[in-house]
Amino acid sequence: MVADDSVLFREGLVRLLVEKGHEVLDAVGDATALQEAVERNQPDLAVIDVRMPPAMESDGAKSAAALRARHPGLGLLLLSSHIELHHVLPLVGTPGFGYLLKDRVLNLADFTAAAERVATGGSALDPAVVQALVLTRAGSALDDLTERELDVLGQVAEGLSNTAIAQKLVVSERTVEAHIRSVFTKLGLSDEGTNRRVLAVLRYLEAH
Repeated sequence: MVADDSVLFREGLVRLLVEKGHEVLDAVGDATALQEAVERNQPDLAVIDVRMPPAMESDGAKSAAALRARHPGLGLLLLSSHIELHHVLPLVGTPGFGYLLKDRVLNLADFTAAAERVATGGSALDPAVVQALVLTRAGSALDDLTERELDVLGQVAEGLSNTAIAQKLVVSERTVEAHIRSVFTKLGLSDEGTNRRVLAVLRYLEAH
């Protein structure tokens, strides 16, 4: 389902998702209607504008947090014209969460891929959001990572596979794998029996 106070933007998202073969159960324009629509329709994913009526502040983000508490399995994809981390930070790093800037929707393939990842429990973080998270704090084990290693880890946090990261950064998949191995080593994630990829992302998000 889709929640955005702009009728044109809301209808555009609905049309895009439907054209990609997804069923949109409802489309609403305010945070109160969003809560009611989720309870009524039980969707797999809610695409939510961070700023919505009635207060036109962070009503969408607050609603997302409330929905996550009541529906842990609901995918939440937040959209915003500008980065707003207040009320969003507790959701970052949880399964089925994404946060994209609205201009990302202009890249239809990226947006639909992000929506599909979040709906199935994955993550999707806009590179600008990842950068903002990094800048919120300083001083952690991540300080030992090179700029390229941070770049690769940021792509991992977005939910991309090694192949997708290689294509996006225009490097070989073997190079990406080497960077990720270096990240694991520097973060002390040497246990082959653990899901080091997940642990690295959690360390990245929790530290910042």
